Amino acid sequence: MNRRSFLTAAGVTVSVSFAGCAGLGGSDESSTEASSTDESTATGTSTGDAGDVEETLVVGTYSAFVDSPSTSPGAWVKQRFEEEFDARLIWQTPSNEVNHYIERRNAGVDIEADMYLGLNTDHLVRVDENLDDGLFAGVGDVAGQDDIKPGLQFDPDGRAIPYDTGYISLVFDGTETTAPETFDGLLAEEHAGDLITQNPSSSATGRAFLLHTVKQFGPDGYLDYWSDLQENDVRVLGSWSDAYSAWSGGEAPMVVSYSTDQVFADQNDANMEEHQIRFLNDQGYANPEGMAVFEGADTPDLAREFMGFLLRPEIQGEIAVRNVQFPATESADLPEDYAELAQEPPEPVTFGYDELKGSVSGWISDWERQFASN
Repeated sequence: MNRRSFLTAAGVTVSVSFAGCAGLGGSDESSTEASSTDESTATGTSTGDAGDVEETLVVGTYSAFVDSPSTSPGAWVKQRFEEEFDARLIWQTPSNEVNHYIERRNAGVDIEADMYLGLNTDHLVRVDENLDDGLFAGVGDVAGQDDIKPGLQFDPDGRAIPYDTGYISLVFDGTETTAPETFDGLLAEEHAGDLITQNPSSSATGRAFLLHTVKQFGPDGYLDYWSDLQENDVRVLGSWSDAYSAWSGGEAPMVVSYSTDQVFADQNDANMEEHQIRFLNDQGYANPEGMAVFEGADTPDLAREFMGFLLRPEIQGEIAVRNVQFPATESADLPEDYAELAQEPPEPVTFGYDELKGSVSGWISDWERQFASN
């Protein structure tokens, strides 16, 4: 969640990094052409020269997982893994994320990575709708996978393992407004112009919010709801960072974001009253993120060792804090106050793989057409 630098609370301009995933997989996607392998010193140093280690593991992920060495998980994970496994870890962050690997497979060229970190359900749907041959291999034997919380598994074909999860919610400035309790409440005249959200065609966070409206109003009713939102002057910006920055700058009192927002606020000594959480209709759209090994990976065994490493209690806890999300396992080591700051909805909701397959692209396309015409 490149995308998490913005103004923070109390009227002070601060440069920070909010590394969590941006919604259904967590990562906001760009439509620009993918970059080449990004091995930045910001992701941490390796244990030695390439010749001093036995193997190299190349892991694709979204840029926010690695973009801030002081707060994002990437540099810390890299250092810990390299110290223990006598291996070199390279983060690869193409600008269009999973689409980069779909395009390479369709073009018949080498994937040039061993695994991907940051998958969600609609990513897998996109993979399967755009490729005749598989992109990811089966999970196989990975230590710690039996400790994953019930209900987080989202891949019916057993390719992806969850490593964290989050819930989409409203974040609002309680010194400026009180967010409504329901979706219909957002349509009230008193909240005209109060909400900023993200474009579902380019933002995972915005896509999750759109899917939540489909869940709430049905495929035949969600466009009418969005028409009403437009009439009430909702602002739709391109990415999570665009929306959160605008909200942080005081352009509107409510933004679609994550129910772990107070974890981030606490880390930056922000005014908690300005970082309030609202679950519309007492629901939060669940956003588990997963990891999977590419078919034909150069080091599949090392990739699965890395997956098991990420599921350890101490690693799960650190990723959750740095990525500002919930851990995927039952045994994660978390700070004592984490449960107070990271809020879970009374009713988690989501769409499963079978529900999204053959539907999600059409829902987004229909939204784009209607939104552009209004």
